[in-house]
Amino acid sequence: MADYAGAVRNATLAAARLHRDLGSEAVVTRVGGNVDVFAVFAKLGVPTLLRPLKGLLGAFLSDPIPGVLITTERPLSVQRLTGAHELGHFWMKHQPSLDDESILRRSPFREQPDYDLQEVEADAFAVAFLTPRWLIASHCKRQNWTVDDLRQPAIVYQLSLRLGASYEATCWTLVRYKYLTLEVARKHTSIQPRQLKQGFLHGYRPENFYGDVWLLTVGDKGTVIAGSKSDLFVLSLPEHSGGGYLWDIDQLKERSFAIVRDEQESATPDGIGDNLTRLITVESRERQAGQLELVERRPWQPAKAINKFSITYDLHGPEVEGYSQAERRKLLEAA
Repeated sequence: MADYAGAVRNATLAAARLHRDLGSEAVVTRVGGNVDVFAVFAKLGVPTLLRPLKGLLGAFLSDPIPGVLITTERPLSVQRLTGAHELGHFWMKHQPSLDDESILRRSPFREQPDYDLQEVEADAFAVAFLTPRWLIASHCKRQNWTVDDLRQPAIVYQLSLRLGASYEATCWTLVRYKYLTLEVARKHTSIQPRQLKQGFLHGYRPENFYGDVWLLTVGDKGTVIAGSKSDLFVLSLPEHSGGGYLWDIDQLKERSFAIVRDEQESATPDGIGDNLTRLITVESRERQAGQLELVERRPWQPAKAINKFSITYDLHGPEVEGYSQAERRKLLEAA
């Protein structure tokens, strides 16, 4: 490591090589979702423990064997970023490191005074590994988002949820890839995520805004949604009620989702015609994972569905004390 720029370049290339070795692009773009850093640790055989760390977000240890600690006291997006940072330390064969909240304040692509090149590499690796350009392009393609659409803060917020990254980190990553200008990113980051969440809820007010608000569209059909129990989900689905077709939402209740708002929105000013959008806002009653499939059909012809919407979801975030969810699955499979 000769200099700052060289450290960033080395780390970015190292992240790309790991994705290549794992075959990440083919897998993740096929099923949607994000880069599961905890599953990567499990696959690489790196012991990863979650603990209520005081004053630290995470740590990379090398003695007696390489291992990682990550705090339980932060949201899932911060746990994922911390995990990717520690993965960078491991993958690039760094010295042991205790990592505090400065991870969140540093930019891996803007030189800072008194920088530590090992930390520069870990920071750059984390961003390149969690939010590669191909992953951003994949989600934009699914949702039909253009570069111009990314000038809308609400779109960037929804992209951040699908990437599993914070809203602010997503803004600066888009600058790095030249999807946003620095000026636009500064305007985006001046907006509080709570304000963006409220815009998707159409007047519904939850008890708090700790969780995220997902706007799920036909672009999410067949994909993986990784979130938290505290998240809200607004299903925005075209509905042909003029022809008697309605979305059957019974499975939402069967899957322990509470429906807190359900209405139709017309695509025409006068509301005439059957070009309607069904907006169903739900929240989960518990930490859970599973599959959800809704069908659009006439109530008197239940066997004849004209549309289906399905997702795989995991709402166990944030990671709790002990082994990660990915490590627990691995241990159960081996039992």
